[in-house]
Amino acid sequence: MHSTDCPRIALAQVRPSVGEPDSNLAVVETALAEHPDVDLMVWPELFLPGYTTTSLASLAESLDGPRVERLRAAAQRHDTALVIGLAEQRADGGVANSALAIDRDGRIAGCYRKIQLFGDESEAFVPGETLEIVELAGVRVGLMICFDIEFPEIGRALAVGGAELLVSISANMRPFGADHRLCVQARALENRRPHVYVNQVGQGETFVFNGESCHADTAGRVRIACPPHADDIAIADVSLHVETEIRPDYLALRRSVPPVGGARS
Repeated sequence: MHSTDCPRIALAQVRPSVGEPDSNLAVVETALAEHPDVDLMVWPELFLPGYTTTSLASLAESLDGPRVERLRAAAQRHDTALVIGLAEQRADGGVANSALAIDRDGRIAGCYRKIQLFGDESEAFVPGETLEIVELAGVRVGLMICFDIEFPEIGRALAVGGAELLVSISANMRPFGADHRLCVQARALENRRPHVYVNQVGQGETFVFNGESCHADTAGRVRIACPPHADDIAIADVSLHVETEIRPDYLALRRSVPPVGGARS
């Protein structure tokens, strides 16, 4: 295990097979075996079923189901924490677009349900109601999914809540690649928190996904990036140190926003 001040993180920009969760699960297990020196491995939004808003009843996973159990066993076997996107079967019968977090001992650290659903997702998924900070490999991680990162208040709430690292999983498609690169850097800079972003890549069921997974440091600088149109697993040593030599710690300076005054005639 690396220092908790500088965890080694794998950005798994890999194209899933839509509707084939067992095949995608096998890809995760193989990647874990091939990268034994990683503290945390991050996979894209809805990686386990592949990105789809149809046939979710047959693709949704229970957190105590056999595929999640396999993910937990793989994390424990390889001593590597995981964040992975799946369709989660909720107890109320709905399905959530979720980011499952498993620590390196195989324990489920938490499961974040996407709040800001995009397009057809709003008809297919039940939106989440709470933000989630989980502890993975000794680091407090604030989780976001795709469209969430375009809302600055979500990243700020996670940082104020104690997240040391922002992790976003995504299925961002053309023509929005530039939007997300800007948001990745902005959320890192304004919160003075490193930001790891892992996106789907290639032709999916309906969309072409941009790839361009990356890691931005606490000054908003992109330190490592995957190519836009290819499968890739990039390894980043992510420093949690907040650089204040040039820029102040914005989060420490202002934790709240004053009320807006009334309009003047």
